[in-house]
Order: sequence, then C-alpha cells, then structure tokens
Amino acid sequence: MVLENINRCGNVILGDRCIIQNHVILGNSEDGSLVIGDDALIRSGSIIYSNVRIGNGLRTGHGILIRENSDIGDNVLIGTNSVLDGNCSVGSNVSVQTNAYITAYTTIEDDVFIGPFVVTTNDKYMYYGAELIGPTIKKGARIGANAIILPGVVIGEGAIVGSGSVVTKDIPAGAIVVGNPAGTLKEKSAGNHNKIMKKQRWWEIRPEH
Repeated sequence: MVLENINRCGNVILGDRCIIQNHVILGNSEDGSLVIGDDALIRSGSIIYSNVRIGNGLRTGHGILIRENSDIGDNVLIGTNSVLDGNCSVGSNVSVQTNAYITAYTTIEDDVFIGPFVVTTNDKYMYYGAELIGPTIKKGARIGANAIILPGVVIGEGAIVGSGSVVTKDIPAGAIVVGNPAGTLKEKSAGNHNKIMKKQRWWEIRPEH
C-alpha cells in the first residue's frame, strides 16, 4: 500500500507488500535509482535518497534519513529520527534505535544492535577536507544508549559497549567495555550473540502500522 502524499524522484523500485505512509520522500535525483525490497514499512516523514539499495523487511520509525550510496541488508529497523549519513554498509537483522546517528563511511555487520542516541564519528582531526573514516561494528555487537564511537574504531564480533561509553580504540571480539574512555569490564565468548538473536528474532514480528 502506497499512499498518495509520496514524493518520488528518479527511478524508485519497490518490492511487494510495501507500506509507505504519508509525507515520505523516496529518491532525490532524477538520474538516480532507489531499490527497496519486499515487505517494507516506511513511516511518515521519512526520507531515503537515490543510489540506495535496501533488502527485504525494512522497518522505519518516523522522520528517518538514509542518504546516498548506502547498502542495507534484510530485516533492518531504523528508529525514529535516526540518520544514516551516506556511504554506509549495513548488514541484515540490524536494529538501529531512536535518534541514532550513523556517520558516513560506517560499516555495520549482521545482527548488530545500536541503542538510542548512539553517535558514530568519522572525522578524527575535525577540519574540512580531512580523510573521513567511519567505524566498523562487527557481527553481533551491541552498543548501549548514548555511546559515542570515534573515527576508525573497530568493535569486535559479539562485543558489548555499555551505555554512555566513549570508545576511542578498537574493542576485541566478545569484550564488554564501559566508561570514558571505554575500558574492558569483562571478556566473554563472541559466540553468545547467536543465542540472543535466536531468542529475539524481532524481525519476524510484523508491527501495527
């Protein structure tokens, strides 16, 4: 179901059974292409640029922004007012909660949880023209609310970043880190995230519109 108050620009390809609410903007370039897979639910006020490819089962909150040259997998949740700021790679079964900021050139692998108000950064030296290097968040990692991830940092597979932490250096697989700057609280098995994902499987639940 696609409602009437939708602004489309360029080549917009929608899969089957998509629900697009009012005041959504799809595409921003007449010569660009936007591909969205089956079973998407895109809530009102959302903006998705051209040159974006999204798999099946996308769910958004209200007022999200996904910018150009981003590739997003299946069963991804982008919470209300969250921003993917272009040139991002997002895997499948990823949950990005409300008001998160995913900076340009960020890589997020499968099964990752990004808590509300998380901020990722890509400009280490903070001047115009500097090389931008976003963080990499490996499979199954979980980032708590209000955490800040600095440029180029790698969060290891299955790692947990505590709420409010400031991550200034790479985090090993399976580690639990907290604080400012984030330090290791505990080491754990990187495989535990598989058990958590099997229990949750939130992407199989179709929400009320």
